[in-house]
Amino acid sequence: MPFFLPESMAAPFVVESPDVRYTPDVIEAQYDYQAVQVRQEDGITKVTPSSTRLLFRTERRVPKLGVMLVGWGGNNGTTVTAAVLANKLGLTWMTKTGPKRANYYGSLLQASTVCLGNGPGGEVYVPFRDLLPMVHPDDIVFDGWDISGMNLAEAMRRAQVLDWPLQEQLRPHMEGMRPRPSIYIPEFIAANQQERADNVLTGTKAEQVAQIRRDIRDFRNASGVDKVIVLWTANTERFCEVQTGLNDTAENLLRAIESGLEVSPSTLFAVASILEGCPYINGSPQNTFVPGAVELAVQHQVFIAGDDFKSGQTKLKSVLVDFLVSSGIKPVSIVSYNHLGNNDGRNLSAPAQFRSKEVSKSNVVDDMVDLNPVLYGPGERPDHCVVIKYVPYVGDSKRALDEYTSEIALGGTNTIVIHNVCEVRGSCSFAFPPNATRLSNRQNCSK
Repeated sequence: MPFFLPESMAAPFVVESPDVRYTPDVIEAQYDYQAVQVRQEDGITKVTPSSTRLLFRTERRVPKLGVMLVGWGGNNGTTVTAAVLANKLGLTWMTKTGPKRANYYGSLLQASTVCLGNGPGGEVYVPFRDLLPMVHPDDIVFDGWDISGMNLAEAMRRAQVLDWPLQEQLRPHMEGMRPRPSIYIPEFIAANQQERADNVLTGTKAEQVAQIRRDIRDFRNASGVDKVIVLWTANTERFCEVQTGLNDTAENLLRAIESGLEVSPSTLFAVASILEGCPYINGSPQNTFVPGAVELAVQHQVFIAGDDFKSGQTKLKSVLVDFLVSSGIKPVSIVSYNHLGNNDGRNLSAPAQFRSKEVSKSNVVDDMVDLNPVLYGPGERPDHCVVIKYVPYVGDSKRALDEYTSEIALGGTNTIVIHNVCEVRGSCSFAFPPNATRLSNRQNCSK
């Protein structure tokens, strides 16, 4: 029978192991990463186990964290800011079903538990957030950019995500928050976004990158934060073609920016963040991380991550296809229909932006199919159709209908039909990383 440590006992546990060392400043843990190398020799497949010793170093002092959101005035940006404020202030409000209290449900770090080990009474679970010194969402300082200059209280009202009694309590705290001017290149997002673009940077691409860098430094200095993370939560862009001499190397990408050649806004933000030493997270499905951006991040030893938030239908699809294929069941037809009514849906109504989302949804299927040559022959793929429609009336609800048809033994078929409703408030996760966790091969190679 699993049990939980009392709240007062959850945080200060100590790992007694020769591979773990505590100092006043850091926690160091040595870990043997086990891998297997496979090669062909003289028609024989040879398998060689290998082990690499890694060192994880976590600072014990939790830093003051700043998060700069690209698209701060959008549905995601206003909702995550409002959610942190509501939790920090301990707000409650009435709904038609009764009183509600702010919480962090849906957060991997704040609302889930991890098995610490076995005790006299069985398995012992602790909150995920207590495993290591970790930034608490209540302590995050927000800032950011948006092509709309509306203050966050008005932008929250426009988003129509949160209950009105909650918005009324949050308004005084959000009226003074106003996004910084952002990069706006019309051809990368839907034309219907132009009416919102009243807060945009001017000048060349190089000048705009320089301004974003100044904004990051200004925020860091004015807020007193120790670390800054930049997170893209703005509109989905169309794909940017990867071209030799344009964005295939770090040098070519920087030269393209200086020359005013085609570089997407999300990549411009990524470059600015990397040059300022700030981790950059991409929450939309476009190909922000062209090869040149990845190489630049490696050169500057800056963490970059993200390929769409995947919080609704796409996340469910990745889990379900993994389950089916791993169980030896062969999906042969996957049909996904979506309709949504917020500004994300409005932007995705344009074909080029929809294509970015379609690729993101398809990739989660292709990855699993490639791993099972028993079920799928060379070049074989399930029929996969994705439809996204903009329906303004449904507002914040992202409604998805999915049909998965699979082949089973002896010519049989299995069909699973799912109706999934996801709201923006459910996609605003608070899974911020532990306090400056660092990884190296026997040494600390992070700045």
